[in-house]
Amino acid sequence: MTTPTVNRETTTDEELDRLRLEVSTLRARLDTRKRRGVVLLGVRRAAAAVLVAVAAFALVASVVGVWAAKTAFDTDRWVATVAPLPRDPQVSAAMAEYATAELFRILDVENRVREVLPERAGFVAGPITGQVREVVRRTVHDVLVSDRFQRIWVEANRRVHQRALAILEGTSTLVVVRDDRVEIDLLPLINQVLRQLSAQLPTMFGKQVTLPDLGTSAIPENLRVRIEDAVGVTLPADFARFTVYDTGQVAAVQDAVLAARRQLVLFVVATFVLLLVALAISPGRRRTLLQLGLWLVVAAVVVTAALRRVRAELLLEVPDGLYRDGVDAALVTVFAGLRERGTQLIWIGVVLALLMYLVGPGRLPVWLRRGVVRAARATGRGAARGGRATAAHGPGWLAAHLDVVRVGGIVVAVVLALLLSSWMSLLVIGVVLAAFEVLVTLAARRTTPDGAEVLEASDEPPALEAPHPPEPPEPAEPPEPAEPPSATTAAAAG
Repeated sequence: MTTPTVNRETTTDEELDRLRLEVSTLRARLDTRKRRGVVLLGVRRAAAAVLVAVAAFALVASVVGVWAAKTAFDTDRWVATVAPLPRDPQVSAAMAEYATAELFRILDVENRVREVLPERAGFVAGPITGQVREVVRRTVHDVLVSDRFQRIWVEANRRVHQRALAILEGTSTLVVVRDDRVEIDLLPLINQVLRQLSAQLPTMFGKQVTLPDLGTSAIPENLRVRIEDAVGVTLPADFARFTVYDTGQVAAVQDAVLAARRQLVLFVVATFVLLLVALAISPGRRRTLLQLGLWLVVAAVVVTAALRRVRAELLLEVPDGLYRDGVDAALVTVFAGLRERGTQLIWIGVVLALLMYLVGPGRLPVWLRRGVVRAARATGRGAARGGRATAAHGPGWLAAHLDVVRVGGIVVAVVLALLLSSWMSLLVIGVVLAAFEVLVTLAARRTTPDGAEVLEASDEPPALEAPHPPEPPEPAEPPEPAEPPSATTAAAAG
């Protein structure tokens, strides 16, 4: 009788062992899956962080590339960028000094002055030459800032920028790239200066100088030959060509810029694809967007520092003094648009990172959001109370101070008209003032809540009516006689 019990217990123990083994196996599988999930989550988070950092730098580089393409390869934009250069004080000072030195180099002014002076007065040739040099420098400066030369400068740049690669390919006659050097040809400036000097100092050349007026005509191809014939000298090959950059790297820069222009579209598309992939694999897109904002700020600062370093290297190749100051001012003007784009990227990154942080689950963002909700509710309640109070008491207050409000509106309109002098602004101010005066007058004439109409000071008070005597009260009706009690009622009462 005991054998079946032993078999039954043995079977039960085996079943328990089997179940325990299955449970341990399932737990091991679950632990393995959890570890794999944790590892996969960490890999996705790290990959998203790396991709978003690369995407931020690529986005900043794309902005730089797009700006360079639009500035250097678009004629209208390029002309608008370089048009203000001659009127910049530092640029005009450098160009005036260089043009004056070039003119004195070919004209030999001191010998010319010495020839026209008596033999005993030769010692004053040096001081007179200094005075003439100052006159020439002022003349060059006046030509540079004149409207006539401004048209020459703009037209010359527009003409040589017929294609998008005018400067980088060396096709310009005003900005020349040759032998790995960047040169600015100031021959049109020299032409205009010689014309003006011929009118001011005719004895300087010994004859009447006849040169074309480039302010009313196009720049001729044989301008160099015509200046040589008019002045009677042979111009050096490098005459009036100011070297801006000369380190043997211009060709490499040209190739890099042209390659970047061809691949710019692909680069921009790849940047956005990279950003989308980073967001797709990220387990926390809010965190990824916050990282994108921070990396945008870092990338914009790094690229700005790199561009400043490049500009500093360029300036080191320019002689110190007026020339370096002029080139520096020119670079500042040309790269002004890029600086604006960099500032915009920094602000976009800051706003994006701050916004993603404020919508997060942290204690400070939650506290701030609750505070904003409470403040918004309180503001709404205050605005509602203020609106009701204004609706209830506003017409009466306007009626009491109507003249002051009208005069205040006129004063504000006059001040705005003095600050904004355009015709459109004056029209808008006039329309708004008329609407304000009409609305204020209508609001002052509104009826107060108790039904009495608001009166202005000039209105006559309403005539007082005589009080009506009170009507006599109606006589009360006599009470009806009570009925005599019945026999049944009397018996019940007894």
